[in-house]
Amino acid sequence: MKFLSIYKPAKAGGPPSAEKMAEMGKLIQELSKAGVLLGTEGCLPTVMGVRLRQSGGKITVTDGPYIETNEVIGGFALMKVNTKEEVIELTKRFLKVAGDGECEIRQVYEEPECV
Repeated sequence: MKFLSIYKPAKAGGPPSAEKMAEMGKLIQELSKAGVLLGTEGCLPTVMGVRLRQSGGKITVTDGPYIETNEVIGGFALMKVNTKEEVIELTKRFLKVAGDGECEIRQVYEEPECV
């Protein structure tokens, strides 16, 4: 099963310290070698972002930055695991390194294998 873990930091700020980046790098390397982590990236500041919204057939485009902290996505990880419980435990490990914030975990749809 594949899951997408979307990280939202507790407060918007600059990039992580070199120490935090090294600690995160070790975790990423470990999970990649184990074949669990399929991809992960951090997001650049919201000042560089754009949002598109459609309502009533009209599309609006809004440039960043976005003020509300709960609107900021700090990054994501795509993981392949056997159970939902496993991705929860891996995400707990991530949060211990990343610090305060929250992750939303969503299972990714996969086409059934044809046999």
